[in-house]
Amino acid sequence: MKKIVTCTALLLTFLFIGCKEPESNKPKVIYDATKNAVNNPVKRDSSQIKIADLPIYMEGTKYLIHAIGDIRVYDGPGSSYGSSKTNSVSYAISNYNRFEITGYFQNLKFQHVDSTAMRSLTDKAIQIQTATYLNTIADKTKKQILAYSLVDSDTNRDGKIDSNDIKSLYLSNFNGTHFTKLSDDLQELLDWNVVEVQNRLYFRTIEDINKNGAFDKNDKVHYFYVNLMDKEWTAEEYMPI
Repeated sequence: MKKIVTCTALLLTFLFIGCKEPESNKPKVIYDATKNAVNNPVKRDSSQIKIADLPIYMEGTKYLIHAIGDIRVYDGPGSSYGSSKTNSVSYAISNYNRFEITGYFQNLKFQHVDSTAMRSLTDKAIQIQTATYLNTIADKTKKQILAYSLVDSDTNRDGKIDSNDIKSLYLSNFNGTHFTKLSDDLQELLDWNVVEVQNRLYFRTIEDINKNGAFDKNDKVHYFYVNLMDKEWTAEEYMPI
């Protein structure tokens, strides 16, 4: 009898797990609320604390970059901030690979190497996933630019700004000024690359034209470029197909 009860419990558990909707299948846009998406209240997790990574210096520049973000710390032995028992907690919020910072962080602060003052990239709620120094453009033109893939609004209305929302493309000068959005609202960034011979950055986005909240084969891919030498960065759409 005990075996029958155990098997039944296991079967119910598997059925429950199988019926749970995978996170990746949840819609990235809830359209009845998108007009107010940028003003949606973002939930604050009480188990998180704000922290800064140690500064990053990229070759050929005059600024240090500090990544700012949250980490989750739980109450209990070995998990309190400032404690010597930190084995169970990682205090890193980003990774650095020469000309690119990756992770899930909320802001960047820029500090000139000859100054103690710091400048924030933005005062808006965002989640930065990559910040890439366009070093080949800098080598050629001396213009130092950072490109960002990030989330800037709670498009799925879950009270959080995270990787389950629409990803956008931004640029800024290397000191954090002139922070500019290139991709259109409600279009998901697919990828981007730089063509040095033209001093252009090309990128693709996808638009949910059937308004089902997901991005799939029935939606439309858009193609854009921006002239990195322009004083004001503006994306121009082109039609390769």
